[in-house]
This record gives sequence, C-alpha cells and structure tokens, in this order.
Amino acid sequence: MLYISPSILSADFANLQRDCTEAVGNGADFLHIDVMDGHFVPNITVGAPVLKCLKKAIPDAFYDVHLMISDPNRYAPQFAEAGADLICFHLESDGDVQQTIDTIRSLGCKVGIAVKPATPVDAVLPFIDKVDLVLVMTVEPGFGGQDFMTEQCEKVFALRQAAIDRGLDGLMIEVDGGIDKYTSQIAVTAGANVLVAGSAVFGRGSIAQNIAAIRRACQGEG
Repeated sequence: MLYISPSILSADFANLQRDCTEAVGNGADFLHIDVMDGHFVPNITVGAPVLKCLKKAIPDAFYDVHLMISDPNRYAPQFAEAGADLICFHLESDGDVQQTIDTIRSLGCKVGIAVKPATPVDAVLPFIDKVDLVLVMTVEPGFGGQDFMTEQCEKVFALRQAAIDRGLDGLMIEVDGGIDKYTSQIAVTAGANVLVAGSAVFGRGSIAQNIAAIRRACQGEG
C-alpha cells in the first residue's frame, strides 16, 4: 500500500490547520512533522506545542514525526505526549540506537529510523527488524525545496530486498526530499511505499489535486 505524507514544513503556517485539514481530507495518509533543532541540522522548525495544537484540531490524522535533532531519546516523550503516532529518529544522532528504539516503543508509538544520504545502507540493516519504518533521505536534511538525489534509490532497493529476505512484509520504507509526481515514481519503483512531499503538495495550486497527481503517477496513470 502506498502512503502519502505531506510535510507541513511547506504549508502556510498562518493557515496551518486549514492546509492540513484539506490534505487529510483529500488523500493524505499521514502528516509529516519535520522537527529540527539547529544543531543536528542547520535549521530550526517546530516543536511539540505545534504538534499538540494540530492533534487537537485534527485528531484523526496520523502524525509522522521526523526528529532531526541531536538527542531524540530525551525529547521523544514530549512528542508522544503531544500526539505523535510514529516517531522517527536519525541513526546518526547521539545516544544508543537500541535504547532510543525502546524508549519510543515504550511510549506507545510506532518507531522509525532515518539515514542521511552519506550513511551506507549497511549501517541501518541491523535494526530493520526492530522498527516499523526506515526513512531514506533523498536530500541533505535541513531545508525544503532541494533536488531529489536519484542515487539514494539504490539504498531504498537494498532495504526492500533485505526486508523481503527477512520476511518483513510490513516494513515501511519512506523517502523524504525532492518528491513530486515524477520522482515519486522512481522511489516507488525502487521499493518505497511512504512518500514525504512538501512543496509538491503545499507549494502551489490545489492541495487535493497535487496529492491526487502524485498518487496517479505512482499508479502509472500519468
């Protein structure tokens, strides 16, 4: 099954509830919350209070929280309490990977683990049977609007093959960065089934039509 997870980083923050409500009501499976601390990546975005407000306003949405922060084990409880359904942290962040997985799991959330473009796929393979999702960054994390790194799809393909070999049929493989109706086809062909799209959804035109265009493209309908 294909899941589309629009990144709220590209939404109109003066009308965030409106944009997110429109996305969820018109084909978005998840809402992707990019959390950046200005240390792990060179940008600062939103914290748990924004998630808490969205959860209150749109309680039925699935909140896909991407922690691009140095100490995810410390801050994961705040995001779980605020309403996260899935918390994804970076393999490259500080702390013990298994401990962070265990912390997030204990909070009642699904667990994801993300890798930057320079991180080899072999580094994440030991953990794929312990998480629900692996996120492959197809841009350098930190800022939206970057070009899709096609070569990262080799990593997606290797992850999907490893999941098949291990009988991990339910493993979600997410791609984040430069996703639009064209690059999404490349990612899905490689084995991804969760697409994070920011500007391609919220950037211009109808949110509903933009989501539909991505889904149609991935289904080979142009």
